[in-house]
Amino acid sequence: MLRRVCVLSFLFLTFCLCAFAQDSRHFTFHYAFTVRNLPAGKELRIWIPSAQSDAYQEVKVVSVQGDLPLKRNIELKYGNHVYYAESSATASPELHFDVEYDVVRRERVALRQTAPHVVAASLSSTERQQDLQADALVPITGLPADLAVKVTQGKAQPLDKARAIYDYVFTTMRYDKTGTGWGRGDVLYACDAKKGNCTDFHSLFTAMARSQGIPARFEIGFPLPPDKHSGEIAGYHCWSDFYIDGKGWIPVDISEAWKHPEKRDYFFGAHDVNRMQFSMGRDLRLTPPQEGKPLNYFVYPYVEVDGREFPNVVLAFSFADIEAAVATR
Repeated sequence: MLRRVCVLSFLFLTFCLCAFAQDSRHFTFHYAFTVRNLPAGKELRIWIPSAQSDAYQEVKVVSVQGDLPLKRNIELKYGNHVYYAESSATASPELHFDVEYDVVRRERVALRQTAPHVVAASLSSTERQQDLQADALVPITGLPADLAVKVTQGKAQPLDKARAIYDYVFTTMRYDKTGTGWGRGDVLYACDAKKGNCTDFHSLFTAMARSQGIPARFEIGFPLPPDKHSGEIAGYHCWSDFYIDGKGWIPVDISEAWKHPEKRDYFFGAHDVNRMQFSMGRDLRLTPPQEGKPLNYFVYPYVEVDGREFPNVVLAFSFADIEAAVATR
């Protein structure tokens, strides 16, 4: 019996490692939500992040359904795509929206000479400044800067400094969603609590990298389970990139490495296929601008009623592999 359990455990581990190593993954993704208990006769505005194609994912919109007409806009700071709907006077207490995507996500590997899908990149002075500046919850002075000085001591090259910061976050942080304060990407919280989710891991990395003059950026979307071919997606996943002159943008995923320590080296310089990106950046002013403060990040729908954030939104995200054999090869 024990031998059988060991064999099954080995096969499961092998299955998961193969899923991490695959070159591409083809799937459909449903982004659905319902706004409930809307007050009658009030001004309503809804912003929905819209996935877009890039070098690492090919995105096709299969269908867009909503109880209000949807318009496509582009957020100006990072170029994120947005669906937008509005009503001058709400008539229905409940509104439903559903966007279905067909997606091919490709493995992204940046630090091997034979890496597939590497994209040459250069930063303008404006882009470099943007990716070096602080965000509201991501300071680049004070405690995170002091930590970065300490952990990069003796490192001369930016790539070596980035690896030292990555290793510090990996060994110091704990993936733990208990208590309060986690999930906001609050760097000072992360420094103090030394725990959190992917947002906290990558916010700390970003702050420390930027404090060392290494441009870094925040990306967010959804995870796909490597051991399933379909199912519901409970919540978002985020990750980060840093920029090295002559090499371009280098991907990291420290929280995923923490969950799978055997992939620690892999996730410094690579993103697997088990994800779908929706937006980039922090402190976002949408298009058209929302009345509320800039969004900390943008992966869930944002709703305002009479100019105030309306939180009564029920989410329903799901996926299904189109080529199931790909996920297990």
